[in-house]
Amino acid sequence: MLDTRGHNLPIGTICIEDLEIGMTRSLSKTIGDKEIEMFAELSTDHNPVHLDDDYARDTIFEGRIAHGMLTAGLISAVIGEQLPGHGTVYLKQDLKFLAPVRPGDRVEAVVSVKDIDHSKRRVALECLCRVGNTVVVKGDALVLAPSRKFD
Repeated sequence: MLDTRGHNLPIGTICIEDLEIGMTRSLSKTIGDKEIEMFAELSTDHNPVHLDDDYARDTIFEGRIAHGMLTAGLISAVIGEQLPGHGTVYLKQDLKFLAPVRPGDRVEAVVSVKDIDHSKRRVALECLCRVGNTVVVKGDALVLAPSRKFD
């Protein structure tokens, strides 16, 4: 479950007709052992770097880390719940993983409108996740936004 105090605006939909370049939405969530274990079960990714303290200590990370896609999933939550929100369809996502997220880290996912193609209902989004001042994931997404004219 998302930390409701981490949302900067209400959940819902912003139709493409109301989107503006520069609009930004975000959410924050603490990634704990429970989230990592649940993601491992759902994804079937049981890599011991995520789940086994002894194994993870001997890796380049020197300890357990969260799944990268668990962290990136917070970007999906912002897109699907806030910007543009309900009814949005993912078309493309490019990500670069820059730093690990560790159990107990609070991750902030931020999504901003970069470009809007009204004729195709496509919206380009800049995406990032950070822990404190450290950007841990960054990238771009392309989505099909809901429209009052068609939905």
